[in-house]
Amino acid sequence: MISISVLALVFGVIFLAELPDKTALAGLVLGTRYRASYVFAGVAAAFLLHVVLAVAAGSVLTLLPQQLVHVITGVLFLGGAAVLLRSKGEDEEEVRRPENQSFWKVSGAGFMLILVAEFGDLTQIMTANLAARYDDPLSVGLGAVLGLWAVAGLGIVGGKALMKRVPLRLITKIAALVMLALGVWSLYEAVAA
Repeated sequence: MISISVLALVFGVIFLAELPDKTALAGLVLGTRYRASYVFAGVAAAFLLHVVLAVAAGSVLTLLPQQLVHVITGVLFLGGAAVLLRSKGEDEEEVRRPENQSFWKVSGAGFMLILVAEFGDLTQIMTANLAARYDDPLSVGLGAVLGLWAVAGLGIVGGKALMKRVPLRLITKIAALVMLALGVWSLYEAVAA
């Protein structure tokens, strides 16, 4: 039986924790370049997998060394920033048209990005802790996945809306600078810990 109160509580906690996280940024960047439904399918599948892992084996995830998680995250962010900064300035007004991008390629890219970037993330650990606290894996899992999907959807839709007002080149440079800052911060946390 699903507990609506547990589901709502977990949704709120996970939504608020994930909102300022890298997922919204990743969804925004992918949403500016590819068909939103394709991006969301991959991102949603990755989040579902993360929630299942967190609920089923979350206590093991909390045992991962934080320094290792920070180093891996920092390197991934720096790599992402480098890729964005080195990308050839495609036609500023014309992004890769969705019809030229297969569903599997775009959703696979979204899936892999979230799968790697969110492993051992705060919301995954929080989901595991909430599942242990409430002993209601279905309600916790459903609340967590809906919260994560909501943030991803906002990022993707926000990316499409932003694209109509701001040139892609500027969005890409800002995203790269944010990723660079997050990478440096993650590496700092690894060294300072």
